[in-house]
Amino acid sequence: MCRNGISKATLSRIPVYLELLRSLPEERYEHISATSIARKLSLGEVQVRKDLASISGAGKPKLGYVTAELIENLENCLGSDNLTSAVLVGAGKLGKALLDYDEFEKFGIRIAAAFDSNNKVLNINSRISIQPIDKFENICRNNDIKLGIITVGAGSAQAVCDKMVECGIVGILNFAPCNLNVPAGVILKNENIALSLAHLNNQISK
Repeated sequence: MCRNGISKATLSRIPVYLELLRSLPEERYEHISATSIARKLSLGEVQVRKDLASISGAGKPKLGYVTAELIENLENCLGSDNLTSAVLVGAGKLGKALLDYDEFEKFGIRIAAAFDSNNKVLNINSRISIQPIDKFENICRNNDIKLGIITVGAGSAQAVCDKMVECGIVGILNFAPCNLNVPAGVILKNENIALSLAHLNNQISK
């Protein structure tokens, strides 16, 4: 992973850089400059130079970066060469949408399993099998799961969060519209889609 803390904006551009670099013919692009990358992607040169410097250091004058090394550094930053497994609890509409989303691996994350207490959703068509919730603990402990995603309702979210912590999960992404309590050492990130849209609406209405 990246040695330095990088911004969310920079992180979001890394897959774009990787897609470009992987598409270039090796015989013509043994080296590549930030200027060339910026031009090909229609991005600001200063922005690209800053992004790459935070991940791979400064390129060599007149040569730029060794393309193969830059690709490796970008992949290492995302962790795409060593995927981190995550689990999801709550296979309703939002949970199902996340399970069908195929971009997580570009950022070094793989949803390894999903769980739900509703037997009716266990066999729905999904890329990832949905397990009954009573298998949650064994699967998490046997696979050393460290990341969890909560997509249950507000009434069940804290209990799910507590269960994740008990099973050794130390990073939780919460989509439930409520505040959760976690012990020290556990990182909690809340994603309230409605609130984000309301904020965006407020911004464009000014």
